[in-house]
Order: sequence, then C-alpha cells, then structure tokens
Amino acid sequence: MATVKVKFRASTRKTKEGVLVYQVIHRRVSRQVVSGYRLHSREWDGVRSEVVIPSDADPDRRAYLSGLQQRLSEDFTALGRIVKHLDSAGREYTACEVLDHFRTLSNSVCLASFGRNLVAELKRMGRTRTAERYTTVLNSFGRFMAERIDIPLDRVDASLMVEYESYLKACGVSPNSSSYYMRNLRAIYNRAVDRELTVQRNPFKRVYTGVDKTVKRAVPLQVIRKIRDLDLTLNPLMDYARDIFMFSFYTRGMSFIDMAFLKKSDLKNGILSYRRQKTGRKLSIRWEQPMQEILGKYDVGDTSYLLPIIRREGQDERRQYRTAAHLVNEKLKRLGGQLGLTIPLTMYVARHGWASIALSKNIPVSTISEAMGHDSENTTRIYLASLDTSRVDRANRLILRSL
Repeated sequence: MATVKVKFRASTRKTKEGVLVYQVIHRRVSRQVVSGYRLHSREWDGVRSEVVIPSDADPDRRAYLSGLQQRLSEDFTALGRIVKHLDSAGREYTACEVLDHFRTLSNSVCLASFGRNLVAELKRMGRTRTAERYTTVLNSFGRFMAERIDIPLDRVDASLMVEYESYLKACGVSPNSSSYYMRNLRAIYNRAVDRELTVQRNPFKRVYTGVDKTVKRAVPLQVIRKIRDLDLTLNPLMDYARDIFMFSFYTRGMSFIDMAFLKKSDLKNGILSYRRQKTGRKLSIRWEQPMQEILGKYDVGDTSYLLPIIRREGQDERRQYRTAAHLVNEKLKRLGGQLGLTIPLTMYVARHGWASIALSKNIPVSTISEAMGHDSENTTRIYLASLDTSRVDRANRLILRSL
C-alpha cells in the first residue's frame, strides 16, 4: 500500500515563502508533486506535518493559513481515497499513477478548466471580447497558481482569493487592475454557480472589486497642438502612432478598436458612420479636413478597411488589432516622454482629452456624452435618446479650429 507525506521545500531566499510538496511512496519508489501552497518556514511544523499560525499573524494571514490547513486535509483525504481505490482493484500500480489520478481529480469542475471551456463556448457564440477578457484573467490566475494543480470549484474560497490579491499586489498591479482581474474571475465563478457545478461560497467577499478614481488622463489643447505639429518624418512608426492618436482626437475620441474596424463603406457623402464595438450604438461624424489629411498619407491596398490598422483582411484580424494597439501605445508613451508629459501618453488620452477640452469650451455635458457615444446610467440615460447631429458636428468643428 502506498504512503503519502507532505514535505516543506524552503525557498533559497530566506525572506521568501517556501512551497509544500506531496510525496507518494510505493514499493520503495518515491514520487513528488508540488502543491503550490506557499508559506514561510515558521508557519510549518515538520514533525506534525501541519500548518502553524504565528501569534503575530494579521487577520488576513490567519484566514489564509487556516484555509490552507483545511485544503491540505482535503488533499490528503483525496489521495487516501485514490490509494484505497487502486489497492482494491487488485492490480499492480505505481506512485506515478497515484499522482496522475490526483492531478486529474475533478478536472471537469475545476476553476481553470471550466474557465477555458467557457472561453471556447463564448468564441463559438461570437462573444470575442468577453472571451479575450476572460483569457487574460485566466492567464494571470494561472501564473499565480504556477506549479499548483487546477483547483476544484468547491474549494475556491476567500483565503485563496486573498492570496491571489496579495500576489497581484506583489507584482506591482494597481488596485484598479487587481479589481479588474477579481471581477472577471468572479464572473467566471458565478457562471459555474449558475450551472449548478458548485454552490455559492462568496469567495470574493474579502478582496477589492471596486473602482478607484483613476489618474488624470486628459491633456490640455496646447499639448494636443504639440503632438500634432511634431516633425516625425525620420521615425515612420512614431509618425504612424501620432496619426492614429490624432485621428481619434479628430473623431471625438473614437476608441482604437472602433477605428481598427472602420470600413471604407462607412464614409459616405462627407459623413463617417459606425457602431461602437462596446455598446453597439450607432454614431455619425462629419468628415473634416484633418481626418482626410491622415487618410491620404496611407495606402490600405485592396482591403475594405478605412485605416491602416488591419492590413491582412480575413487573417486573424483580432490579433492584428491587438498587435497594432500595443505598437501604437508603446510609441505614444515614448512620444509623451520626449514631450515631458507627467502622464503616460496612450490612446485613452485622445478620448479623455477631447472630452476635457470640449468641457473647457463650455460645450454642454449632454452634447459631449452624445458625441462620445456613452451608454451608461450616469451619462446618456438622463438626457434625450438622441441629439441633433449638427450640434455635435459644430462642437467637433469648434475644437478642430482651435488647434
């Protein structure tokens, strides 16, 4: 009969946590699997093979260590059942087989595996952006889990999420970004609850899932002018990023994804019409000379797209969009550094900048909201369902003439 032990593997750095390892010994052959559960040496009793909660541990650490001891007990129970099942089968087996069974235990109802299946399902339904968002979060959670096996849904608890939040903080992730990961991971978990794959245990109740006030991302008109007037002919990629930024500003802060998927057919009779990818709301913009000047600089070939962002039509266009977005934002940040800006220059600055400058021109908030295609209870819903497009076009023309 196989025996199971738990060992503590200390970190080579005294200040860092070590990891617990499960060891299975059968017929004098020993095999190990890293549990991924991390703790400091003073939090482990090697003689009794149990977690120690130091008297000076803060409440969050106490909760984590208490939950860790519970998960260790559950793992040992599961490993014991596997060994008993293999023994009762009346055939030879190895220590590796025990660990293989343990790795795949309840795999169909584990958090990461359920999340990946959900992503595939969303892609089949055409919900690409949600699928991409969940993929980003699952990748982050996977880095946190590291060598740890996928965790069953019924063992996703508050202490695990507190540990994940601490990991994000240690990686330098901002509170808002951490909240983004938590909210989306919660959405994945809640879908599993809705499908009755697990019961609701509210594992996210002790982590931050709100939204802090963000750092100012708007710049004044003088900075927009500087960006527009820079001579970047010797740096084509920087020039391209600047043009994309300015096109967004000229079009009332159009988002990058909406720009990427603009079609030539969207521009008719001096009016650019498109639907926002985020909300599906249709917007119309009067075509102005600065927009045409940018358009005239680039050859988009035989594609149906208006701007030189997606250049190979029908060939993984979402990846092309993401690659272009990364390139543009990288170049813009360098451009902002050259200008001595105190905030990172990104595509968001074009959108926020337009709104801020419009407000400084005493343009009504309702007009700004309509111009930018906002679709939230805090903005457009308290105003008319639609405004006279000419008012919005006059507002945009007023800003462009101020440059």
